[in-house]
Amino acid sequence: MSSEEIVIDVRNLSKRYEIYKTPRDRLKQLVLPRLHHTANRAGAAMGIVKPGPSPHYFREFWALRDVSFQVRRGETIGIIGRNGSGKSTLLQILAGTLTPTNGDVDVHGRVAALLELGSGFNPEFSGRENVFLNGRILGLSQKEIEERYDQIVEFADIGDFIDQPVMTYSSGMFVRLAFAVQAHIDASIIIIDEALAVGDVFFRKKCYTRLEQLRDSGAAILLVSHSMPDIEQYCERAVLLDHGVSKFIGPSSEAAKHYYLLHQADGREATKKTRQVARPQQVQAGATNTPARPPSEAFIDLTTKSQIDDGRTRCVGVALCNENGEPCNSFRQGERAVFYYEFELAEDIGIPICGIVIQNERGTIVHGKNSWQSRNDVPGTSGANSHVLCRQEVKLDIGPGEYVFEVGLASVSYDAWAARETMSHDEMSATHIRNCHIANAGSFSVGLAMENGVPKLTHHGIADLPGDIAITVEQHQQVANASKGPFTSQANET
Repeated sequence: MSSEEIVIDVRNLSKRYEIYKTPRDRLKQLVLPRLHHTANRAGAAMGIVKPGPSPHYFREFWALRDVSFQVRRGETIGIIGRNGSGKSTLLQILAGTLTPTNGDVDVHGRVAALLELGSGFNPEFSGRENVFLNGRILGLSQKEIEERYDQIVEFADIGDFIDQPVMTYSSGMFVRLAFAVQAHIDASIIIIDEALAVGDVFFRKKCYTRLEQLRDSGAAILLVSHSMPDIEQYCERAVLLDHGVSKFIGPSSEAAKHYYLLHQADGREATKKTRQVARPQQVQAGATNTPARPPSEAFIDLTTKSQIDDGRTRCVGVALCNENGEPCNSFRQGERAVFYYEFELAEDIGIPICGIVIQNERGTIVHGKNSWQSRNDVPGTSGANSHVLCRQEVKLDIGPGEYVFEVGLASVSYDAWAARETMSHDEMSATHIRNCHIANAGSFSVGLAMENGVPKLTHHGIADLPGDIAITVEQHQQVANASKGPFTSQANET
């Protein structure tokens, strides 16, 4: 990465806060250390006492510790982590509203920061007045704001409310206007902290389209979100923060898996306790319907693949074949791809949940399915050195193009599996353990379907959804009386 491309350079960034139990302690910290320092100096000068450390009446809280990363022009990078991990502190430092305790931050270019609803807006002013006020705060001249005003109002799409006081706006209207202003100041760095979560689906689509336009023009985008699908789809890389420390910096798909693994220790302990109960009869450990192993040439080299695991499992084999069991990575629409993947276990993990996710070249998830959703019977695992083998067949009713896929292993307790018919998705998500993932396990292409030796496009868009089309043609006599409706016309006459 050349120095000309770097717009944000963060080096060993740390931020410390002083936490006081009471206002009295804050006053003590303000006054007493100075008195202590003065007394020490006087005593040392007289040879009476040696200087000692000043007393502290607070506890230290490090919101960030030694965080380093770089962002280049035209890159979208995600900042992820649970609440309290330091995300907002990092963004405020990058936006210039906070100063770091240690470390260095170099930011090159105009920054548009949408960190908090209401920042830079006067609630008593109208939307129109706030556009001009916020634009001037962000560095635009009066003439520049006037030139972009119509575009801003059209993007916000809040109608006559543009002339009403902002205090009367809903949160959705507020973020529409705030984002509209930020998106039209020609910033080279755009920082967004969860603000888009407020808008409806149509506004979010409009926002992401605008962000893509800005990125294509060379702007760098920092996006904070708790939605891992959004991070994986819109960001090339992500920074994972945990208690102020960067735990992972790399491809967003891998960062998302690290995010899930990082916060499931408590769930794992609860699952271990649950597994002490007797196993239901239908899920006794043991192999059933062992899938046929693909030929050796079908297996993908995993030595260059990044595995995200919990230390108890690892993927030892991934293969891709056609429905005849032959190695294949080039298919046609409607053909079947067979994914084979295998995991080695260091201990009993309960009931394994295996699945794949297929993404297109834009990072959009086209298909994802696991064994919990398939409703097939699944055996329990049998402890150390056992292997979980999975063969998953997918009919490629998807659009022509290039695709990547990931494979994963999760697990649930025997009790959870036995109760799966009455368990909601949210309940399952709260109890399952993510064991191992390979984010970019392999790739394949899909071409046009072949019908009678001729290539045909079976559908438009990402996926071919099941359904039927029925068309009928009826001959109607011309009806002179136009009041009977707009469809009683001569349109069907020949």
